[in-house]
Amino acid sequence: MTSTDSSNEKSKPGEDNCPKCMGAEFVFSHVDDLGYEFHKPCDCREKKSWKRRFNNALIPDEFVHANFENYICETEMQKSMYDFVKGYLDKFPTDREQLKKQGAPNLGLIAVIGEQRIRSLESHKRLEIKNQHNNYGIGKTHLQIALAKQLIKQGFNVLVVSDVSFMDEMMNAKRMSDGGEMYNGLLTSVLTADVLVWDDIGKAKWTEAREGLYYNILNERYKRRLPIVFNSNEDKATIGDRVGYAANSRLLDKSDGNNVMETEGVDWRLK
Repeated sequence: MTSTDSSNEKSKPGEDNCPKCMGAEFVFSHVDDLGYEFHKPCDCREKKSWKRRFNNALIPDEFVHANFENYICETEMQKSMYDFVKGYLDKFPTDREQLKKQGAPNLGLIAVIGEQRIRSLESHKRLEIKNQHNNYGIGKTHLQIALAKQLIKQGFNVLVVSDVSFMDEMMNAKRMSDGGEMYNGLLTSVLTADVLVWDDIGKAKWTEAREGLYYNILNERYKRRLPIVFNSNEDKATIGDRVGYAANSRLLDKSDGNNVMETEGVDWRLK
């Protein structure tokens, strides 16, 4: 879904050596009557803060150039997805303080007919239904990373996780003999991020332990009214089979409006 883009948000060698502050991010302001020196933030401080938030978000390399400008809108579904995500951004709290006070709803792009449902069909029907209701490679992640980058620029702390690798990492950390240090550190990061972008939620193989982890994360963020921006190749019913029904209820909650869109279209990775 990404067209050629010459921009690169990642820092280049020597880019942090600001000639004004030499990397300190503060410059001399004045000396008061008592001889005390005062400093003020350098012009580079906000740019560096944005880059720190960008790097801390852990955006996958394949989506480092993804933005709203280079998202391809050739079909009605692509246009609808674009308008849906942009509309969410337009209504998002203006800053972290407002988010803390009023919270924000989740945003989801999911399948019309989920992968689990397709796999349960007889073999001769699978390909036909998959082609009719394809949910792979239609640009869900591109749009949500574009949204994440806009929120980072607005000062929000964003964290991006990919379901399978994240769940494996959490389960491995839980088994480590470090007194829970690694596990609790990872858990804290996903519970406290202003915005959690969860790619392909429900993809990991179901286990009772993973269902418990899903519930813990989704329930805590639900109570704090901290949004999860997610996508899935499952549908409204089959997501519950993957993450657990209690967690699914919080993920798809409609009390703040319907912010979940069912999507399907052409697989642009194969086109």
